[in-house]
Amino acid sequence: MSMRSKSRALGLARVTSSSVVLWTLVGVPLAAQETSRPEATEIWGPDPEVVSPGPAGEAASPPEDAIVLFSGDDVDEWVNVLDGQPAGWIVRDGVMSVNNQTGSVQTRRVFRDYQLHLEWRVPTGVEGSGQSRGNSGVYLAFMREPFGGYEVQVLDSYENETYVNGMAGSIYKQSIPLVNARRPPGEWQTYDVIWTAPRFTPDGALDSPARVTVFHNGVLIQKDFELQGETLYIGTPSYRPHGDAPIMLQAHGDPGPTVSYRNIWVRPLT
Repeated sequence: MSMRSKSRALGLARVTSSSVVLWTLVGVPLAAQETSRPEATEIWGPDPEVVSPGPAGEAASPPEDAIVLFSGDDVDEWVNVLDGQPAGWIVRDGVMSVNNQTGSVQTRRVFRDYQLHLEWRVPTGVEGSGQSRGNSGVYLAFMREPFGGYEVQVLDSYENETYVNGMAGSIYKQSIPLVNARRPPGEWQTYDVIWTAPRFTPDGALDSPARVTVFHNGVLIQKDFELQGETLYIGTPSYRPHGDAPIMLQAHGDPGPTVSYRNIWVRPLT
């Protein structure tokens, strides 16, 4: 049975709260479901329109004022999320690939507002389906303890069915991309992101929410989206106070060949 059919069979209803759309079991309080069921925040349709981007090309050179986070030579700008040791990701032929054995990596530097460019590729031999197919993620501001932050999803969304608020280009479990601008496995994809971090008052209250605009392969897929808080696997989003934070690339742990990255740079915005 498909997830859409399961939703109908289980009596799921659609609930909208601000800009977050949720599915809830009819007759069961939403709050009770959120604490234990990841399915409570999955949206399975409608699917965004597919828009074919222009052909993939060579990696673009960063602007002169950019901080280059990966140029193809080494991962010196990155450390392991768990212990702060060297990243341990595999660098070969100008590309760094996720190493599931060592885990996720974060930037040595911290940032607030910025423009980010990165290029990523799902391997041609990708295995799995749904959320276990070419899964990684870009955390635009990452907090280690407890683990969390704000994720733009990386995933194979080329003829791969999953919940649409978890597909490539989604603000995970919060905002469905305007269109699906995917390329097939084996081709390079680009994200260009404008990130405005949240602001907090001296007593820790939210002063202004985070906002993000994302282009996927040159196509606008998130337009000045206002986040409701951190992106969560289970539960509804909320904020906790923080300052400048690192950018994180996720090792999701999927079987088979892993996602690769190249040409990563950032321009802090004042």
